[in-house]
Parts: sequence; C-alpha cells; structure tokens
Amino acid sequence: MSRPLHAHRDGPGIRAWVVWTTGVAAYILAITNRTSLSAVGVDAAERFQADAATLSLFAVVQLAVYGGMQIPVGVLLDRYGSRPIMTIGMILMAAGQLTMALSPSVGVAIVARMLLGAGDAAVFPAVLRLVATWFPAQRAPVMVQLTGILGQAGQLVAIIPIAALLHATSWTVAFGSIAGLGVLFAILVALIIRNHPPEVDRDISVNTDTGAIRVVTSSIDTGVGIRAAWAHPGTRLAFWSHFTTPFAGTAFMMLWGVPFLTAGEGRSLPEATGLLTIFVFAGMAFGPVLGDLSRRIPHLRSRLLVLPAVGIQLAAWLTVIGWPGPAPLWLLTVLVVALSLGGPASMIAFDHARTHNPSHRLSTATGLTNAGGFLAALVAIFLIGLTLDLQGAGTPETYRLDAFRLAFLAQVPLWLIGAFFISRERRRTRIHIGMDPPRRPRRGE
Repeated sequence: MSRPLHAHRDGPGIRAWVVWTTGVAAYILAITNRTSLSAVGVDAAERFQADAATLSLFAVVQLAVYGGMQIPVGVLLDRYGSRPIMTIGMILMAAGQLTMALSPSVGVAIVARMLLGAGDAAVFPAVLRLVATWFPAQRAPVMVQLTGILGQAGQLVAIIPIAALLHATSWTVAFGSIAGLGVLFAILVALIIRNHPPEVDRDISVNTDTGAIRVVTSSIDTGVGIRAAWAHPGTRLAFWSHFTTPFAGTAFMMLWGVPFLTAGEGRSLPEATGLLTIFVFAGMAFGPVLGDLSRRIPHLRSRLLVLPAVGIQLAAWLTVIGWPGPAPLWLLTVLVVALSLGGPASMIAFDHARTHNPSHRLSTATGLTNAGGFLAALVAIFLIGLTLDLQGAGTPETYRLDAFRLAFLAQVPLWLIGAFFISRERRRTRIHIGMDPPRRPRRGE
C-alpha cells in the first residue's frame, strides 16, 4: 500500500463542498436524462408509432453506448481530470435531449439516445474522482455512498415533473427544457468545478487495501490493463455481481414499468408514478444498510447480500406473474421494493473490484464492472420488447396483462446465469486469495 500523495490536514473546506455539490447536482441531472422515458414510454410509442421492440431499442442503444464508454471514460479521466470530461458529458446530454425534442422519426430519436448514453457515461465516475481529490481519504467511502444516494433523486424528476410538463405542454417543450438544463449545468461545471485543490498538482484515487480513494494515473497499455483486470477472479466476481443485481430494476424504471402498471395491471398513472416513487425511496433507504453490511462482512458479501437480493427479486416477479388476474396494490408495492434492492446490491460489485485490483488498474476494473449491469439491462429491455411483439402485443393499443407476464419471464435466464457465475467466481476468488484450499482434481483429470 502506497501513501496518499497529499493529506487534507484540516478536512474539506467550503470550496470542496461547493465543488462536490455541483458535481452531485450534475449527477442528479444525468440520472434524470437517463430515465427520462420512464414515465412517458406510452407517449413515446404513440409519437413515433413504435412497436415494443423499437421502443426497447431506445433504451438498448443508450445503455450500449453507456457501457461501451466506461473504459474510455476512465482513461480520459486519468489523463484530463473531471472538469473537462464532465463538461463534455453535460453538453452531449443536452444535445441528445434537444435532438429528442425535435426528432421527427425513430432513427433520429435513436441518435438522440446514443448522445445521452455517451454523456451520461462521463458523469458518475467524474464525480467519484472529485470525491477522491477534494476530500480526505477516510471520508471517501461515505462520500461515495452519499453521492449515489442523492443521485437517485434524479429518478423522481423523471417520474413526476417531466411527465407533468409533457402532458401540460408538448413533447418538444418537455425535452427541450431538459436540454436547456443540460446547457446550464455544463456552464456551472466549467465555472465551478476544478480537478483538484489549488495546493495539489495531481489527482487522487483508491487505496485498495483500505477502500480509501487515491489517485490513479496509469501509464500502462490499456489493453494490458484490461487483460490483467479480467484475469483476476475478483474482477469477474464484480462483473457478474453487477450483471445480475440491477438489471430488472433498470428495465422497470427506464422503460417497461409504467406500461406494465397502467396498460397491463390496469393502474392509473398516479398509482404507477407512486409505485415508481416508492422504488426510488426504498433504494435510497437500502443503500446505507447494504453499504454498512458490506463493510462488516467483506468475505460474505456475495453469499449473504448479493445472491439473496437476486433471489428476492426473482421471487417477487414470479409471484406477480403467477397471480390470478391483476395483482393487488400491496403486491405491486412488494415488487417495486424488491426491485429497489438491485441498485444498492450492485454497489457491492465495486467493493469487489476495489478490493481485488491494485490502484494502477482500478479505473479499468471499475469500468468492466459497471459495464456488466448495463449489458444485462439492455438485453433484458430488448427481450421484454421482443417477447411482447412476438405475442402481437407490441403497441399501446394491444398491450395486455398476459403478454406482459410472459415478457417479464425473459428476465429469469439472466438471473440464473448471473447467479451461477457469481457462485463460481466467488469460489475461485476465495481460492485465489488463499481463503479456501484449491479444488482437488477429479480422477482422470
């Protein structure tokens, strides 16, 4: 373990809090941009005359770009710092929402979602880097948790105000307004945020022994770093943990939750938005609890936290799917609370990545881990839409409950595959770090 490059002797000052607050506000807007179709999916389908598979494509391409940008963003952050990368990210999201506001066709709308994904990919890792550079190492884990919790408030903006503004005005006004906020925040980021305090000439990153964040300015070949990170079973455990835990909640919040609740379950739009609001607040409540448990039982995270979170989500969905007729409101509430476990549980994956990788390849390992959840989410979103189309229920006029039930069963293989690989990589990781003895070869091997 190397020593920090500098120490904040007196703790963070007012300027550090101003920088962090600006970064968190930008992250909240990024989450709003990411989930801006969550409450207006039916409106989008009607505007673009899109079937379910095409509607899924909006989210799929956005998530694909987001996941694909994770490692390049990490490299750029190591080289240029948070301020320019965040500024570019906000501009890209503003351009994406303006394109969405004016888009006359599905093709243009897909380009808009790609711009959103590219801009969104830059924000969260950049804010984490600000935490690293502006705050003492011992405060970093708490600040990271707080950043994630506050960022989820962006989903509330997407659920309620955007839908209300759209229905009160028009598609162009609603999405154009979000674009205007993006421009405003690009200016604020450029004016207020600095890569590091004035008395420090380098950024900081993560101490892999203690979990404290310090600097990563790796000069090694990126390809070598990717191969080395993936070669460690702890990175693969992190990838599959992030792959398996959040995708169902992401699919529900980003696209399919409101159509399922309104057109499928027969709930009113206020009831549907209320359930999505419960999802957000439940996730914010679970975050500190799972974070503290992850700190207390580092060698049992997968068995006692990650896999149970997966099992609870699976059980809740199977209960709703198997319920005779529309599910009662209490059961739908149980479903959204169960799905809300996925986000906090997915953060445990970054504990794995941090624990099992040296600082010089931490950004690479974190990028690989983050890509896992969004890969699963884009597959789930697309499979749900495709399954609806194959049943002849791919438009708002043809949505029906039995079709939604079969469509959401498409998530089950992803949970099972992920749980299998989590269990396998957990065993390999424990063997690799010497906690368990190597497996004895079978006869004939």
